[in-house]
Amino acid sequence: MAGLRRRVGGADLAAVPEVRHALREMLRHWRERDSAAVAELLMSELVTNALVHTESGAVVTATVADSRLRVEVRDFVAELPALPEPPRRVADDATHGRGLALVRSLADDWGVRTRPPGKTVWFELNGEAA
Repeated sequence: MAGLRRRVGGADLAAVPEVRHALREMLRHWRERDSAAVAELLMSELVTNALVHTESGAVVTATVADSRLRVEVRDFVAELPALPEPPRRVADDATHGRGLALVRSLADDWGVRTRPPGKTVWFELNGEAA
């Protein structure tokens, strides 16, 4: 089982490409190249959301077991106004709101769970391990 764990600071958007690169390195031997590219995109969206919408930073974990990749992004916001949901419809010219819509449409499975303090947004992709 391969794994990745990174802490990213609040509002540190420079961390997004760094974590994306670390995921790419972790998945370089994964035979499913298309799934690896999708994983990078979806992880980038979740990390960006966590950094833009919280000030507390986040912890990113990724694991590959058998042929399944699971990525989790946990934030530490003590008071949750509401759990995130993808918008029902995103305007063509919208600059926000596409992240969870992408996760919903491209991941094999995904979800949100509260984990005081904060929440974890996760997704899974099926693929073949090398």
